[in-house]
Amino acid sequence: MSPTGTSSHHSKVLVLGSGPAGYTAAIYAARANLAPALVRGLQPGGQLTITTDVENYPGYEDTVQGPWLMEQMDRQATKVGTRMIDDSIVSVDLSRRPFVCVGDSGDSYTGDALIICTGAQARWLGLNSEKLFQGFGVSACATCDGFFFRDLHVAVIGGGNTAVEEAIFLTNFATKVTLIHRRDALRAEQMLQDRLFSNPKIAVLWNHVVEAIEGQEEPFKAVEGLRLRDVRSGAVTTLAVNGVFIAIGHTPNTAMFRGQLEMDDEGYIVTRPDSTRTSVAGIFAAGDVQDKIFRQAITAAGSGCMAALEAERFLAHESELAPARAAE
Repeated sequence: MSPTGTSSHHSKVLVLGSGPAGYTAAIYAARANLAPALVRGLQPGGQLTITTDVENYPGYEDTVQGPWLMEQMDRQATKVGTRMIDDSIVSVDLSRRPFVCVGDSGDSYTGDALIICTGAQARWLGLNSEKLFQGFGVSACATCDGFFFRDLHVAVIGGGNTAVEEAIFLTNFATKVTLIHRRDALRAEQMLQDRLFSNPKIAVLWNHVVEAIEGQEEPFKAVEGLRLRDVRSGAVTTLAVNGVFIAIGHTPNTAMFRGQLEMDDEGYIVTRPDSTRTSVAGIFAAGDVQDKIFRQAITAAGSGCMAALEAERFLAHESELAPARAAE
């Protein structure tokens, strides 16, 4: 214990983040007798804690709830030997091993290997009504939730590649998809635009922004429409829809690693091909923090498994080299 009352905690494998990637990494590391520690972060359970019905995670015949699924992963990781820590990392020093991470509590956490699973946050419009209906008709993932909108009218908000891709994907389920963009031209690649405009199920509403998401709250929450404002004329209209998909991008939770790990232009951690290895030996990244393509619970869990296996091999190799180094 330091004079300030803070503590230092060491583990062979330190996992940051408690979504599917982090929990899976911890499970595999614990089963390899590496006694991992996992720092849960600000949102224990990650994005799935704000997801209600989950129907696409393998192993469950019936629909399960996102928070329940994350609770089960947490319990499994704990049962096999993971030390769970309720703290949020605010700064890191990755210049030497063991790697040092400092929590909001003031405590420091060190690891001989580090697995980063801090995820990414969907960008939202920032409306109170949007938050009210999240998980009840408002989503940021068409692949996750499109199935629930079969034979219904949905809206997609955005104008980039993600928005266009989500709109096209949703035509597999919805009878009509309205893409709403605040400008008069899309930013998406031309090939995607061609596919969008040629799809008879898709309509584009230009120069409009969402002022509010409308719907019922009793006896159950359900989206019923959008209040829209024309940015040119200021006219306010209402569009009846059953679901809203916000597709204005994601922000990876990587700010604290900037300048210490290689990242792409959007801030995602760069990993080696067919690997979770980062630009620093002994540090691995898994899940949405390095995956901006798939962003699924199952792919995050898979990469968490990869990270733990690679961390185990890294530590085993370091252990083999230790006697030789000591003899030098």
